[in-house]
Parts: sequence; structure tokens; C-alpha cells
Amino acid sequence: MTKIKICGLSTPESVTTAIENGASHIGLVFYPKSPRNVTIETAAYLANFVPDTVTTVGLFVNPSNDLLHQVLNTVKLDMIQLHGDESSARVEEIKETFKLPLMKALPVALKDDLNLCDTYTPYVDYFLFDAKPDPSLSELPGGNGLAFDWTILEGFKPPKPYFLAGGLTSDNVATAINKLAPYGVDVSSGIESSAGVKDSRKIASFLKASKSA
Repeated sequence: MTKIKICGLSTPESVTTAIENGASHIGLVFYPKSPRNVTIETAAYLANFVPDTVTTVGLFVNPSNDLLHQVLNTVKLDMIQLHGDESSARVEEIKETFKLPLMKALPVALKDDLNLCDTYTPYVDYFLFDAKPDPSLSELPGGNGLAFDWTILEGFKPPKPYFLAGGLTSDNVATAINKLAPYGVDVSSGIESSAGVKDSRKIASFLKASKSA
């Protein structure tokens, strides 16, 4: 069954809604520029609502070791998601230092962008393919509600399991799953009423649509 990651959660209500409706992963964002950013204290509180059967993912953008230590010493995370332009050497360092499963987000606009997988494959457990944002329009590496041309992924056999992200909603997620059969799907802005504000009905609808595929 396709894994479903609900990302950018910031309240107990949204976490509980995601879990009760069948999310396999929940994502907490540690990036101050994001409207979905949570403090370490808030994240630790939210993690208490997550059962062991659900994977808690911490999203970071070019994090320092100090930040990772601060978060991991306080928040129960099962996986680290790297959503910046971290080099392969940096990803290797994080893997060796923190000993947690790693997900590396890769921005995709063209088929050639998938060649980056080879650079990171030795050090990561999962990839996340997200739409490449226009730097003149957004400072955020993800969560922009942008989709990319999914035909880029048709026939592509990634070296590690991947999550599909970028512009997913309850209206198109089943089509995406049926078309590409990704290991998982990831949503953030597609379940919000406004930037950073999760909508419980949209969370439930997205999960229902994902599981119907």
C-alpha cells in the first residue's frame, strides 16, 4: 500500500486528524522561513501524539549539526528529511553522525534532474521528488503547491524508493498513484485553508482519496 506523508503539521488537531485517517508518516518542519515552521518545544509536544506505528519525519533545509542535535535531543524523530541543496558529502556526514533513515528531496523540472539520484544514493534511504520552484517567486524549496510534469517519472526506476510531492490534492492524488505507483505521496499546501494552516476536512479527504487508488 502506498505510504502517505502529511507534512507541515503544527497543531495537535492536525496531527490527530492525520493519524486517525490513516497517515503513515507525519512531517514536522524546522525551517524558520516556512509558514509551517515549528519550534523545538512545539515539535516535542506534537510528537507525543504520534504512535509508534506512524513515522515522524523532521524536515530540515541545509541544517547545521548543532540544530540537528538540538532537535533530536528533544524531539522523537524516526527520519530526517533534507530539503535543501545539501551536498552528497554533507548528506553522508549527517547519515554517519545521526544514524537515522534519511530522505533527500530533489527538485524536478526536467528529466535530467533525476540524474541527481546517483549522487545521493549511497547515503539515503528514500528520495522525495518535488517541483523545482522559481527562485524569483519563492524562497521555499517545497510546500509551494506546484506540480511538475509527472511523465518525467514514467518508466524511471529510482535506485531508492521515492515519495511524490508537489501540487498534490485530494483531486489528483489517486491519479498520480495509479499512474506512477510511487512508494509514497507527500502533501502540505494541498491540505491547507491558507499558508501554514491545515484544514482537517482536506486532510481527511486527501487520505481517503490516496487510499482509494
